[in-house]
Amino acid sequence: MTELLQIAPEVQQALHESRPVVALETTLIAHGFPPRVGVEVGLASEAAVSLEGAVAATVGVIDGAVVIGLDKKQIERFGEAGADARKAGPRDLAACAARRELGATTVGGTLRACALAGIRFLGTGGIGGVHRGFAERPDVSADLAELARTQTLVVGAGAKSLLDVPATAEVLETLGVPVVGYRTDELPLFYAAAGGPPVSARVESPEEAAELARAHWELGGAGLLLGNAPEHGVDVEPLLEQALRTAAAENISGQAVTPFVLSFLHERSGGRTLEVNRDLVAANAALAAQVAVAFSTISPR
Repeated sequence: MTELLQIAPEVQQALHESRPVVALETTLIAHGFPPRVGVEVGLASEAAVSLEGAVAATVGVIDGAVVIGLDKKQIERFGEAGADARKAGPRDLAACAARRELGATTVGGTLRACALAGIRFLGTGGIGGVHRGFAERPDVSADLAELARTQTLVVGAGAKSLLDVPATAEVLETLGVPVVGYRTDELPLFYAAAGGPPVSARVESPEEAAELARAHWELGGAGLLLGNAPEHGVDVEPLLEQALRTAAAENISGQAVTPFVLSFLHERSGGRTLEVNRDLVAANAALAAQVAVAFSTISPR
């Protein structure tokens, strides 16, 4: 550990004792929800991880360091900053730390922290991927490349709905990242449970997911995506198309697209997407903890 990487004592002790640890991102807190709601979601995710018997490690760049295991006051800083917090992917961690900027880590940025600390499980809402309209404007999230080189299992409700999900699944296949369905044969479409591309494998329990992950890692593999369908999904495709057209008309691009679209959906759906998003984030954190706990009990071969 260096001055640029700070691991909370509880997280450090859990890792040293090979106890289950689940990483959580901070982009959800700062950019994924309206003010104050993101903090509630972040704290609820930590509580869900703890309830399942794992240690929560929320990650963010703060006061010149990548911190793994933020405390409540630090988490609240991300909620207060909102859009003023820099969205920190893998490429941005060093700049945020060197300039002492507040960096809300994406899935990719959090995966980089997982690699540094040796954390094998991450819970999130959904991963980034290939954006719609790729042929006209190439845009692929750094989440995919980071998944391809980090031995961490990510639990999410598939890829974010504003993406080209079939193309994202194809890229994951090319990168050798297993897309596993938790009690489903289809990759969830974030807000919707069904309609996505087929998964490469299906598991019925956290124990089965843990065994698959161990086999993947022992055979030299890196990241895995475990798709967990939302319990109460909603079809947002018409609203999504409208949101993306509006974003294009207003010249919103790159990392700014996701928070704009999420805000648009929350407003135009009368809060329905916000409710689904809150529920699935906590559910994914809980499932990640269940798999982490199961993995910690597997006897070495």
